[in-house]
Amino acid sequence: MSIHLQSKLPNVGTTIFTTMSQLALQHGAINLSQGFPDFDCPPELVDLVTEAMRNGLNQYAPSPGLLSLRQKISQKTQLLYGHAAQPETEITVTSGATEALFAAIAAVVQPGDEVIVLEPCYDSYVPAIELSGGVPVFVPLRFPDFSVDWQQVEEKLTSKTRLLIINSPHNPSGAVWHQSDLDALTRLTQQHPFLILSDEVYEHMVFDGQPHCSVLSVPALAERAFVVSSFGKTYHTTGWKVGYCIAPELLTREFRKVHQYLTFSTATPLQHAIAAYLDNQEHYLTLPLFYQQKRDLFASQLQPSKFELLPSAGTYFQLARYSQISDLPDVEFSQWLTKEAGVAVIPVSVFNHDGLDHQVIRFCFAKKEETLRAAAERLCQL
Repeated sequence: MSIHLQSKLPNVGTTIFTTMSQLALQHGAINLSQGFPDFDCPPELVDLVTEAMRNGLNQYAPSPGLLSLRQKISQKTQLLYGHAAQPETEITVTSGATEALFAAIAAVVQPGDEVIVLEPCYDSYVPAIELSGGVPVFVPLRFPDFSVDWQQVEEKLTSKTRLLIINSPHNPSGAVWHQSDLDALTRLTQQHPFLILSDEVYEHMVFDGQPHCSVLSVPALAERAFVVSSFGKTYHTTGWKVGYCIAPELLTREFRKVHQYLTFSTATPLQHAIAAYLDNQEHYLTLPLFYQQKRDLFASQLQPSKFELLPSAGTYFQLARYSQISDLPDVEFSQWLTKEAGVAVIPVSVFNHDGLDHQVIRFCFAKKEETLRAAAERLCQL
């Protein structure tokens, strides 16, 4: 007897991140594809996790997260953005930012609701929308600076628009929002009743002295927004999968209904450690300079190459055109580069629902100096 199964995500296969990392491993390539550091987290943080485990803090945490951690998050957002979120009713600790993104979408998107997605975009947005019965409505970011065309956004707004998903600093491009973007978004919210999902996981990676323009800094936006961030990005611990979501009480109530049946709670000793380590403000306040130095080193090492680097104002990603090297589509070029040059990258077209290809690839520079130098040496030989 054969089993017939209709997929809920018929267009989803193995992610490009898994594919390229496997290809890198197979060919012994330097992996600048998937967005994770090849250096360790602060040793004090490891000690704090070990201490928590040895002290028997190994059972379920409260579903919304440890209150001590939520209090520290509130203090941090007050310091940085002037937004004092209520720890008891407006902050939820999640098992990674991706869980928070999914829970926010599932909490508010009903079948038939439209969700505006700015492309290129992180690959978890659209599957979460589709699983909730929503309809993604795509608005392309301007190429090559990946700025928002606010007129196009406004033209896409309808009576069915439930949610607008935004992301700054932006993955994959490294573009960042400015105050003018927050102003434009605020004007739209005065005329339309949509909600906002703001993906701010790279909030501490904004370069060249620019501020991070958080939705939390604008009360009119914060009152209708889910704002998601990630300790994995901030503390070089992507494998810990600890993130959080800040939203007003009404939205948080619905968010937590999904969260409690999705993961229920997040690893307890990790929460204790992060709560204690958040007292070290120096770590996240100096993170922009830490990654800016890596960006600048990698760019200087690639200067003799045939790659054309696009501006990277934030995140730990660097985009590059390769038209002087090849006319292959970006997916094929990325595979060729991994096999022949020994450097794994991500093709940017995979972040577009229609595969729009500008012949641009993404490097991750969250790597040790020697890793970046070795990769650049190989790339300069092309």
